[in-house]
Amino acid sequence: MPSPFPGMDPYLEGAEWPDLHSSLANAIKRLLLPQISPRYTARVNKYIVKDTAPDEDLGIFYPDVELLNLRSGKVEEPAVAYGSSSKLTPPAFTATSHPVIEVPIPFIEIREVENNELVTAVEILSPVNKRAPGLEPYRQKCLDFYSNKVHLLEIDLLRRGKRPFNDPRLADAQYVVRLARWNSREQQYWTMTVKNPLPVVPVPLKPVDPDAILDLGGALNLVYEESFYQHSLNLNYRSEPPLPAFSKEEKVWTEALLKTHLNPT
Repeated sequence: MPSPFPGMDPYLEGAEWPDLHSSLANAIKRLLLPQISPRYTARVNKYIVKDTAPDEDLGIFYPDVELLNLRSGKVEEPAVAYGSSSKLTPPAFTATSHPVIEVPIPFIEIREVENNELVTAVEILSPVNKRAPGLEPYRQKCLDFYSNKVHLLEIDLLRRGKRPFNDPRLADAQYVVRLARWNSREQQYWTMTVKNPLPVVPVPLKPVDPDAILDLGGALNLVYEESFYQHSLNLNYRSEPPLPAFSKEEKVWTEALLKTHLNPT
């Protein structure tokens, strides 16, 4: 059963995101390999990012960490530790320190088989790529790709967070795909809202070879059906989708779409 949404399903931006991220990377690899083999190979690799997630993300993306925090409870120091007669100055405020979490980020590497040269990287942005402390290291990683003559295709299917690339024409976009070819000063952007299908985009290789073609919507539909997301307890289409909240007009459109999906005639 396909997703009720024509493109990105905003309900997948919550607790199912880690599974979607890794599954989508593998689906993209499967779609590209028949086009680029035997001259090139595509593999899913991972790098580790240290994240200090805000409270609202712990239960969504890192439920195990939230569970450990709940079990540990709050430790209260006894007043006698400072002497019962001490007159302490009260603090201006109290802040909670967030745990440092090591997050594996999957991405796709396209390499030339003959010399194992990295030709193209396909990055699916994660929440940690779109906020501190991971935002600036990710931006540097993108610059490193360019300086090492590696094409970069970035796929941002998360409405929340700060994008690592800036352009005023992206202000109204909820989802963005960006292609940066190392041998061109021009960058290509595909922009979508929740109402739009995901695009079919080029995946560059060596200049002597034609681009491969990635049907991003087809990859997402493949993952949705193979993962049986329609049966997931994390996807409650009768509730609000994960933050950020939709505009009033988008909310009306989404409610009408889901009403048809949940109550087919």
